[in-house]
Amino acid sequence: MFGVVSQEEIEKRVGRISQGVVSGARQLNSVNYNERAADTEISLLVIHNISLPPKEFGTPCVEDFFLNKLDSTLDPFFEGIADLKVSAHLFVKRTGDIVQFVNLNQRAWHAGVSSFHGREGCNDFSIGIEMEGADDLAYEEIQYQVLAYLSTLIEAEYPAISVENTVGHCDIAPGRKTDPGESFNWQHYRQLRKGFANN
Repeated sequence: MFGVVSQEEIEKRVGRISQGVVSGARQLNSVNYNERAADTEISLLVIHNISLPPKEFGTPCVEDFFLNKLDSTLDPFFEGIADLKVSAHLFVKRTGDIVQFVNLNQRAWHAGVSSFHGREGCNDFSIGIEMEGADDLAYEEIQYQVLAYLSTLIEAEYPAISVENTVGHCDIAPGRKTDPGESFNWQHYRQLRKGFANN
């Protein structure tokens, strides 16, 4: 279990954002991205979950998946996803460690067919964060802390990303996606985010 740590430790772990790079994140550069249109305002934050194999944590398979290196022979589930070209900007592990795959200013391929307030193609104007987890398994407290602090930094860098413009994958692709799932405590996340923003 990875429980509560101090705000100072969270700030140290996450670092800061400069030119789309989260300084506290391990940098693994995915090729699954493209440039945003020059006039795009980044205005949406999308929370996902992922675990590979499903409900198994601490494996290197998520990183391999986003880097197009997933070995499809390792698990039967991988046979159906190994050829997909997807990514997220950030991945928050169960330990609270962060991996960055795509610069925040670039267009990661995380949302797929999606719509927010009638605007199609959420990849164009959003940032995607993957939480290591599953719909029906509780997230670690340190993941909430890291996500909340990351969110405040992202909002400071991209002011259009308010709490109201922070949603789950399920909200922009209803019927197709369910993450971050019923186990994600939105109220707790928002309280933590508010607390970080006020400090």
